[in-house]
Amino acid sequence: MRNFWELKVWEKAHRLALDVYRKTGTFPRDERFGITAQLRRAVVSIPTNIAEGCGRNGDRELARFMVIAAGSASETQYLLFIAKNLGYFKEDDYIQLNEGVIEIKRMLNGFVQFLRFDAHRQAPDT
Repeated sequence: MRNFWELKVWEKAHRLALDVYRKTGTFPRDERFGITAQLRRAVVSIPTNIAEGCGRNGDRELARFMVIAAGSASETQYLLFIAKNLGYFKEDDYIQLNEGVIEIKRMLNGFVQFLRFDAHRQAPDT
């Protein structure tokens, strides 16, 4: 088990979730149960899955939750894109949030590769 508080990727994902919550507060009221809710769920799922993976036993399970978090990051990325296309974000806000998601996806991918390599390296010879 790992402490998620110590992971840079969790910290960045948490900050992104806070930013998305703040910026979606200006979305139209009729989107409250549409894109606003879906985007908020997707972005919160990223640090949530990182935290849950850290509470599991072993690197294999941790890697699985990092992959799930990366899937949530991709969902977030699309929802940011559609919200921008609908005119709900200023271009600068969209760029900042999207760059944050891209960085998190890269970090998650690198972490998964590390975990898989480390697990392979530690596997007993058969």
